[in-house]
Amino acid sequence: MAHGIKPAPWRASTTWRKFLREQAAGIVACDFFSVDTISLRRLYVLFFIHHGTRRVFLSGVTTNPTRAWVTQCARNVTADLRDAGTSVKYLLRDRDTKFGPGFDAVWEGEGASILRSPVRAPNANAIAERWIRTVRSECTDQLLILNGRHLLRVLDRYVRHYDEHRPHRFLALGSPQPPTGQKRPPPATIASSRRREVLGGLINEYHAA
Repeated sequence: MAHGIKPAPWRASTTWRKFLREQAAGIVACDFFSVDTISLRRLYVLFFIHHGTRRVFLSGVTTNPTRAWVTQCARNVTADLRDAGTSVKYLLRDRDTKFGPGFDAVWEGEGASILRSPVRAPNANAIAERWIRTVRSECTDQLLILNGRHLLRVLDRYVRHYDEHRPHRFLALGSPQPPTGQKRPPPATIASSRRREVLGGLINEYHAA
């Protein structure tokens, strides 16, 4: 100002939350969670979730999540994403050492950039963390898991329910992936709805009669 030059305008900074919201259509996040069996054997589950649609891709269950296993899971899920017509610009993950160079290379080969969340900041990967809380409270914490094969069957069925039937406020009470070939029916009245039990009645799905 002293030399007749006005100050430079403030540059608008993009917050982490705003970035994730604006780029949601191109972001896939991943994370692990663990489940203990009735014999106290710990199983690890790797999953991916698309920010834009909230669709979940279950990648695998193992007792020993090595880098080689995680890299193969990445190859499998990128093929699933291509089949679903989902273009990925960013892969959001934490700094777990199980996500090695081979894992990142798979995603970079698909044209995606790797976003690493800050250390000890689970809120930076909030959508994946929220899904872990949901699947635990609605599914795995309510069941006795026998082994890895049993857990995989349970999670496969739950993810199908989550993707095709569970309403989401983010999606205006729609589901991430309505069943193929089905249009969303008009709201059903109590007299014209039918219930279908999932996982032995742990979850109920309601359909227009």
